[in-house]
Amino acid sequence: MRVVIAEDNALLREGLVLLLTSAGHEVPGVAVSGPEIVPLLCEHRPDVAILDVRMPPTFRGEGLQAGLEARRLIPGLPILVLSQYVEETYAAELLGGGASGVGYLLKDRVGRVDEFLSALERVAAGGTALDPEVVAELLARRRDDPLESLTPREREVLQLMAEGRDNATIASMLVVTERAISKHIGNVFTKLGLPPSDSGHRRVLAVLAYLRQDGDASAARR
Repeated sequence: MRVVIAEDNALLREGLVLLLTSAGHEVPGVAVSGPEIVPLLCEHRPDVAILDVRMPPTFRGEGLQAGLEARRLIPGLPILVLSQYVEETYAAELLGGGASGVGYLLKDRVGRVDEFLSALERVAAGGTALDPEVVAELLARRRDDPLESLTPREREVLQLMAEGRDNATIASMLVVTERAISKHIGNVFTKLGLPPSDSGHRRVLAVLAYLRQDGDASAARR
Protein backbone atom coordinates (compact mmCIF):
# COMPACT_ATOMS: atom_id res chain seq x y z
CA MET A 1 0.00 0.00 0.00
CA ARG A 2 1.34 3.45 -0.97
CA VAL A 3 0.82 6.15 1.65
CA VAL A 4 1.53 9.88 1.44
CA ILE A 5 1.94 11.66 4.79
CA ALA A 6 1.35 15.34 5.60
CA GLU A 7 2.56 16.16 9.13
CA ASP A 8 4.62 19.13 10.32
CA ASN A 9 5.76 17.53 13.59
CA ALA A 10 9.07 15.90 12.65
CA LEU A 11 8.97 13.30 15.42
CA LEU A 12 5.48 12.08 14.55
CA ARG A 13 6.17 12.29 10.83
CA GLU A 14 9.28 10.12 11.03
CA GLY A 15 7.51 7.79 13.42
CA LEU A 16 4.71 7.29 10.92
CA VAL A 17 7.16 6.63 8.11
CA LEU A 18 9.00 4.03 10.22
CA LEU A 19 5.77 2.42 11.37
CA LEU A 20 4.37 2.14 7.85
CA THR A 21 7.55 0.91 6.18
CA SER A 22 8.06 -1.64 8.96
CA ALA A 23 4.54 -2.91 8.22
CA GLY A 24 5.46 -3.39 4.56
CA HIS A 25 3.91 -0.23 3.15
CA GLU A 26 5.55 2.35 0.88
CA VAL A 27 5.76 6.09 1.65
CA PRO A 28 6.53 7.81 -1.69
CA GLY A 29 6.28 11.34 -0.31
CA VAL A 30 5.82 13.51 2.77
CA ALA A 31 4.60 17.09 3.15
CA VAL A 32 5.49 19.44 6.00
CA SER A 33 3.20 22.38 5.11
CA GLY A 34 -0.25 22.94 3.68
CA PRO A 35 0.75 24.22 0.20
CA GLU A 36 2.81 21.07 -0.45
CA ILE A 37 -0.04 18.63 0.05
CA VAL A 38 -2.18 18.83 -3.11
CA PRO A 39 0.75 18.80 -5.58
CA LEU A 40 2.28 15.85 -3.71
CA LEU A 41 -0.96 13.87 -3.76
CA CYS A 42 -1.55 14.63 -7.44
CA GLU A 43 2.00 13.54 -8.25
CA HIS A 44 1.97 10.24 -6.38
CA ARG A 45 -1.77 9.37 -6.31
CA PRO A 46 -1.35 7.13 -3.26
CA ASP A 47 -3.66 4.38 -2.05
CA VAL A 48 -4.36 6.51 1.03
CA ALA A 49 -3.23 9.86 2.48
CA ILE A 50 -2.55 10.58 6.15
CA LEU A 51 -3.10 14.28 6.82
CA ASP A 52 -2.67 16.40 9.92
CA VAL A 53 -5.62 18.79 10.27
CA ARG A 54 -3.62 21.86 11.24
CA MET A 55 -0.55 22.54 9.13
CA PRO A 56 1.73 25.52 8.47
CA PRO A 57 1.60 28.32 7.61
CA THR A 58 -1.53 29.32 9.59
CA PHE A 59 -2.46 26.10 11.43
CA ARG A 60 -6.15 26.69 10.65
CA GLY A 61 -7.14 23.52 8.87
CA GLU A 62 -4.76 23.54 5.90
CA GLY A 63 -4.37 19.77 6.02
CA LEU A 64 -8.07 19.07 5.86
CA GLN A 65 -8.74 21.70 3.21
CA ALA A 66 -5.93 20.30 1.08
CA GLY A 67 -7.38 16.82 1.50
CA LEU A 68 -10.82 17.97 0.38
CA GLU A 69 -9.30 19.73 -2.63
CA ALA A 70 -7.29 16.61 -3.50
CA ARG A 71 -10.46 14.52 -3.39
CA ARG A 72 -12.01 16.87 -5.94
CA LEU A 73 -9.02 16.40 -8.21
CA ILE A 74 -8.64 12.67 -7.48
CA PRO A 75 -12.19 11.38 -6.87
CA GLY A 76 -12.36 8.71 -4.21
CA LEU A 77 -8.89 9.35 -2.79
CA PRO A 78 -8.93 7.72 0.68
CA ILE A 79 -7.99 10.14 3.45
CA LEU A 80 -7.18 9.49 7.09
CA VAL A 81 -7.07 12.72 9.09
CA LEU A 82 -5.10 13.02 12.32
CA SER A 83 -5.93 15.65 14.94
CA GLN A 84 -4.65 16.54 18.37
CA TYR A 85 -8.14 17.22 19.69
CA VAL A 86 -11.76 16.41 18.89
CA GLU A 87 -12.75 19.12 16.41
CA GLU A 88 -16.37 18.56 15.47
CA THR A 89 -16.41 21.07 12.62
CA TYR A 90 -13.53 19.35 10.86
CA ALA A 91 -15.06 15.91 11.37
CA ALA A 92 -18.36 17.09 9.88
CA GLU A 93 -16.64 18.70 6.89
CA LEU A 94 -14.61 15.59 6.17
CA LEU A 95 -17.72 13.42 6.27
CA GLY A 96 -19.79 15.82 4.18
CA GLY A 97 -21.56 14.41 1.16
CA GLY A 98 -21.59 10.81 2.38
CA ALA A 99 -18.05 10.21 1.19
CA SER A 100 -16.40 6.81 1.50
CA GLY A 101 -12.77 6.12 2.29
CA VAL A 102 -12.47 8.61 5.13
CA GLY A 103 -11.12 8.47 8.65
CA TYR A 104 -10.67 10.82 11.60
CA LEU A 105 -8.39 9.71 14.41
CA LEU A 106 -6.82 11.47 17.36
CA LYS A 107 -3.03 11.39 17.22
CA ASP A 108 -2.85 9.35 20.41
CA ARG A 109 -4.36 6.47 18.42
CA VAL A 110 -1.14 6.13 16.39
CA GLY A 111 0.54 4.68 19.47
CA ARG A 112 -1.88 1.76 19.35
CA VAL A 113 -0.13 0.33 16.31
CA ASP A 114 -2.44 -2.56 15.47
CA GLU A 115 -5.57 -0.40 15.81
CA PHE A 116 -4.02 2.37 13.74
CA LEU A 117 -2.89 0.09 10.92
CA SER A 118 -6.28 -1.62 10.88
CA ALA A 119 -8.02 1.75 10.62
CA LEU A 120 -5.68 2.86 7.83
CA GLU A 121 -6.30 -0.31 5.83
CA ARG A 122 -10.04 0.05 6.34
CA VAL A 123 -9.98 3.61 4.97
CA ALA A 124 -7.77 2.59 2.04
CA ALA A 125 -10.32 -0.09 1.16
CA GLY A 126 -13.09 2.53 1.02
CA GLY A 127 -14.37 2.12 4.56
CA THR A 128 -14.63 4.47 7.51
CA ALA A 129 -12.58 4.86 10.68
CA LEU A 130 -13.71 7.24 13.39
CA ASP A 131 -11.88 7.62 16.68
CA PRO A 132 -14.05 6.42 19.59
CA GLU A 133 -13.53 9.78 21.34
CA VAL A 134 -14.71 11.64 18.23
CA VAL A 135 -17.82 9.48 18.03
CA ALA A 136 -18.53 9.89 21.75
CA GLU A 137 -18.22 13.67 21.40
CA LEU A 138 -20.62 13.75 18.46
CA LEU A 139 -23.13 11.66 20.36
CA ALA A 140 -22.77 13.69 23.56
CA ARG A 141 -23.44 17.00 21.78
CA ARG A 142 -26.83 15.97 20.48
CA ARG A 143 -29.88 17.26 22.33
CA ASP A 144 -33.66 16.65 22.12
CA ASP A 145 -33.20 13.96 19.50
CA PRO A 146 -34.09 10.31 18.83
CA LEU A 147 -30.87 9.11 20.46
CA GLU A 148 -32.62 9.61 23.77
CA SER A 149 -34.94 6.75 22.84
CA LEU A 150 -32.06 4.30 22.37
CA THR A 151 -31.32 1.78 25.08
CA PRO A 152 -27.80 1.75 26.58
CA ARG A 153 -26.95 -1.33 24.53
CA GLU A 154 -28.25 0.26 21.33
CA ARG A 155 -26.07 3.31 22.00
CA GLU A 156 -23.06 1.01 22.43
CA VAL A 157 -23.84 -0.65 19.12
CA LEU A 158 -24.31 2.71 17.39
CA GLN A 159 -20.95 3.93 18.64
CA LEU A 160 -19.18 0.79 17.46
CA MET A 161 -20.94 1.04 14.09
CA ALA A 162 -19.69 4.62 13.76
CA GLU A 163 -16.16 3.42 14.48
CA GLY A 164 -16.47 1.18 11.42
CA ARG A 165 -16.89 -2.16 13.19
CA ASP A 166 -18.72 -4.97 11.40
CA ASN A 167 -21.42 -7.11 13.00
CA ALA A 168 -19.10 -9.98 13.89
CA THR A 169 -16.62 -7.66 15.60
CA ILE A 170 -19.35 -5.85 17.52
CA ALA A 171 -20.80 -9.18 18.67
CA SER A 172 -17.38 -10.30 19.86
CA MET A 173 -16.69 -7.04 21.69
CA LEU A 174 -20.07 -7.07 23.45
CA VAL A 175 -20.02 -10.85 23.99
CA VAL A 176 -23.37 -11.49 22.31
CA THR A 177 -24.49 -13.26 19.15
CA GLU A 178 -24.44 -11.68 15.69
CA ARG A 179 -28.19 -12.23 15.56
CA ALA A 180 -28.58 -10.05 18.65
CA ILE A 181 -26.42 -7.36 17.06
CA SER A 182 -28.51 -7.44 13.88
CA LYS A 183 -31.61 -6.90 15.97
CA HIS A 184 -30.02 -3.98 17.85
CA ILE A 185 -28.91 -2.40 14.57
CA GLY A 186 -32.42 -2.74 13.17
CA ASN A 187 -33.78 -1.00 16.24
CA VAL A 188 -31.20 1.79 15.94
CA PHE A 189 -32.08 2.50 12.32
CA THR A 190 -35.78 2.40 13.08
CA LYS A 191 -35.50 4.83 15.99
CA LEU A 192 -33.24 7.18 14.01
CA GLY A 193 -35.54 7.09 11.02
CA LEU A 194 -32.88 5.58 8.78
CA PRO A 195 -33.43 2.67 6.38
CA PRO A 196 -31.64 -0.57 7.33
CA SER A 197 -28.58 -1.38 5.22
CA ASP A 198 -26.18 -4.28 5.08
CA SER A 199 -23.51 -2.26 3.30
CA GLY A 200 -20.55 -1.76 5.69
CA HIS A 201 -19.33 1.79 5.51
CA ARG A 202 -22.56 3.08 3.95
CA ARG A 203 -24.53 2.33 7.09
CA VAL A 204 -21.83 4.04 9.16
CA LEU A 205 -21.87 7.10 6.93
CA ALA A 206 -25.67 7.18 7.06
CA VAL A 207 -25.56 7.35 10.86
CA LEU A 208 -22.80 9.97 10.80
CA ALA A 209 -24.66 12.00 8.18
CA TYR A 210 -27.69 11.97 10.47
CA LEU A 211 -25.58 13.11 13.41
CA ARG A 212 -23.95 15.82 11.32
CA GLN A 213 -27.25 17.09 9.97
CA ASP A 214 -28.65 17.49 13.46
CA GLY A 215 -25.47 19.20 14.62
CA ASP A 216 -25.70 21.69 11.73
CA ALA A 217 -29.33 22.42 12.57
CA SER A 218 -28.44 22.99 16.23
CA ALA A 219 -25.65 25.37 15.21
CA ALA A 220 -28.05 27.31 12.98
CA ARG A 221 -30.51 27.68 15.84
CA ARG A 222 -27.73 29.15 18.01
